[in-house]
Amino acid sequence: MASLYIKDPEAKRLAERLGAARGLTRTAAVKLALAHELARDDPPVSARDDVRSVLERFWKDNRFDEPTGLEADKAFYDRLNDENEG
Repeated sequence: MASLYIKDPEAKRLAERLGAARGLTRTAAVKLALAHELARDDPPVSARDDVRSVLERFWKDNRFDEPTGLEADKAFYDRLNDENEG
C-alpha cells in the first residue's frame, strides 16, 4: 500500500486522531473521512423510500396474483391444526 504524505500539521493530527479512534492507518482514516464527506452530497434516502424499494423488489419476485383455486375455510385450517370436527 502506498503511504500518504500530509504536509499540513493539523490535517496530519486529525488523520492520526481519527485513525486512533477507529483503529485505522492515517491513509485509511483519510479515505474514510473523504468518503463520508462525499456521501453527504448524495441526497438522503428516507426510510419510507427505502422500505418502498424493498417491497417493490419483493412483489416483483413473488407474484401472488394468480388464484390457486384452493378454498381456505374453517375446515382447511382445522386440518392444518389436526383438529377434528365436532
